[in-house]
Amino acid sequence: MYKLKLIFYYLIISKLPHSRLLYVSNNIRIWYLSKVLKIIQKDKNSKVENGVYISDGKKIKIGKHVKINENVFLQGEISIGDYVMIAPNTAIYSNTHIYNDISNPMVTCGTSVTKKVIIEDDVWIARGVVIVPGITIGKGAIIGANSVVTRDIPPYAIYGGVPARFIKKRV
Repeated sequence: MYKLKLIFYYLIISKLPHSRLLYVSNNIRIWYLSKVLKIIQKDKNSKVENGVYISDGKKIKIGKHVKINENVFLQGEISIGDYVMIAPNTAIYSNTHIYNDISNPMVTCGTSVTKKVIIEDDVWIARGVVIVPGITIGKGAIIGANSVVTRDIPPYAIYGGVPARFIKKRV
């Protein structure tokens, strides 16, 4: 039954227009993600836009008052806190391909062990960011556009670049 609910999400719910065009689209997505798939807390202030990929959704937990923009890719085990903003075209991964066995093609080697990604409260992740497996982004942090996050980010820090490096503290 869960697979049917997920198929319905991908075929219909995730393809509803952006809320700028049809505000009720967001309400439907939030209702579906909270009541049917049970991955987000029901909250009138949350927004999840069109084209958000949630893999199988079983290990994704999203808090309240979040803004997840279009074409965000959430893969595997991810915990997103309250008051988090995720800009378009961001990708968050909790596992990757195994590549260290050169005697076999990488496509046949499978994927790595899942390493949970944790995004704490009040975080802003700008457009096009990539977050690799096992990362924790501390409360109040900001990640600059098109950054690749390869290490944990401390609370209230601003990081950017490839790989993401410390820029300054917010306070």
